[in-house]
Amino acid sequence: MKHKMCTLKATCLVPLMALWVAAAQAQTAPATAPSASMPMGQMHKGAAGPHDMKASMMMGMDAMQKMPMTGDTDKDFAMMMKIHHQQALNMAEMELASGKSPEMKAMAKQIIVAQKKEMAQFDKWLAKQK
Repeated sequence: MKHKMCTLKATCLVPLMALWVAAAQAQTAPATAPSASMPMGQMHKGAAGPHDMKASMMMGMDAMQKMPMTGDTDKDFAMMMKIHHQQALNMAEMELASGKSPEMKAMAKQIIVAQKKEMAQFDKWLAKQK
């Protein structure tokens, strides 16, 4: 069973990481670059449009690319997923702040609840690894 889980992780994570890296390399700088000192989780404040959402996404991909890998697949997975989930939170909060569709706003609220729960699980697991 453990071998199947490792294979599943490798099968899912390797193509996903390759996609993130390729997307980041293919993109140009956003028209409205975020402040370098602005915390990633605060990017959504005052969001005005698609450039803000794209800038937030690019910051998350940049953070994942710069994250030093530990060589411990479990720990690297948890740390990368925390960054990935933070980006989902940022985008969902931008939707709540600027979106018009009640259906998308409801979905954004569900995403916020689910992602925060999973991030807390990653934090709890990572805290035990120190």
